[in-house]
Amino acid sequence: MKNDDWRGYLNPVVRDMPPSGIRRFFDLANEMAGVISLGVGEPDFVTPWRVREACIWALEKGYTMYTCNQGLLELRNEISFKIENRYGLHYEPKTEILITVGSSEALDLALRAVLTPGDEVIIPEPCYVSYGPTTLFSGGVPVYVATSVKDGFQVTAAQVEKVLSPRSKVLLLCYPNNPTGAVMEEKNLAELAELAVARDLIIISDEIYDNLVYGVTHIPLATLPGLKDRTILINGLSKAYAMTGWRLGYAAGHPAFIEAMTKIHQYTMLCAPITAQMAAIEALRSGGAAVARMVEQYDRRRRLVVRSFNEMGLYCFEPKGAFYAFPDVSATGLDSEEFAETLLREEKVAVVPGGAFGPSGQGFVRCAYAASMEDLSEALKRIGRFVRRASGGRPAGQTAVAER
Repeated sequence: MKNDDWRGYLNPVVRDMPPSGIRRFFDLANEMAGVISLGVGEPDFVTPWRVREACIWALEKGYTMYTCNQGLLELRNEISFKIENRYGLHYEPKTEILITVGSSEALDLALRAVLTPGDEVIIPEPCYVSYGPTTLFSGGVPVYVATSVKDGFQVTAAQVEKVLSPRSKVLLLCYPNNPTGAVMEEKNLAELAELAVARDLIIISDEIYDNLVYGVTHIPLATLPGLKDRTILINGLSKAYAMTGWRLGYAAGHPAFIEAMTKIHQYTMLCAPITAQMAAIEALRSGGAAVARMVEQYDRRRRLVVRSFNEMGLYCFEPKGAFYAFPDVSATGLDSEEFAETLLREEKVAVVPGGAFGPSGQGFVRCAYAASMEDLSEALKRIGRFVRRASGGRPAGQTAVAER
């Protein structure tokens, strides 16, 4: 091997991994002036003042040191209280909760803790862009299950059962869902729970959007019979508390899972930043009212976005959770990538092509409505103008909504 052929030294899994489709459009948008970005799932709200004040106080008092690997016990106590108070699930703070650097680290730790090379991870898609790559980095094999708009983007036990093999080990779920905004119905959850127990599957449940639901109730998988011990619950403060940059997440689960995850965490990340942990304590204690206000605003934006897309002739599934709309843009005659790239170039609105989230996302785009009403209104005006041009001056797919 020539010394200048440095790519040859790389792990082939890493070398051949494509970059995130989300970040690509985010980077493109950053290079252009006047772009309204509906691409990245980040709240436009500022972290509530009392939470920021707690961080300032911690700095002033000299809280700039390491914490124990598992995170501050005071924070783990607050997380335990929150989960039990809201869902009736008890997790022992000392042995069943781990504080991580964002929920993304929690997911990575969970997969690395339970997978051996060749183990299969069942992933319903469209799904968050990191699920497949993180599985591959952990030596696992992603097995994708397609969901569709006609089923409300909810995976069923029957679909999962069809892809099970002797190597199946993990079912990785994300509801409320990114990118579709789907929320699982109780019947589907109950059937998945029965299948997981019968086929001895571990469940990793990414519930980072559990606070962001509209007119429905989020049901944690671990509350279903037989699932608490076999479920690793992933969550964090980024989305609901507008704390993306604080990088504060957590995992809750059986002591065996948490102990294994903590081993990896202590050799790689050591601990989450103490200032973020101190702020998170305050967020969990006093941030409820601020979260409720943000959810109310998201709901207003959600209704505006869904109505607007449908009026354009782009059928839009009604999201019941998270802060994403997932309109079908196929009526324009463009595929997801063409639609997103041309929209960005011609109207300076950034959205993410649905294909970035898996084959089932082709024909759709993801639009984050975690933006101000002013920006959303202007973005929708630009998108409507673009759709009319792409459709030859007519509203796209005039019969699309009725046909669905």
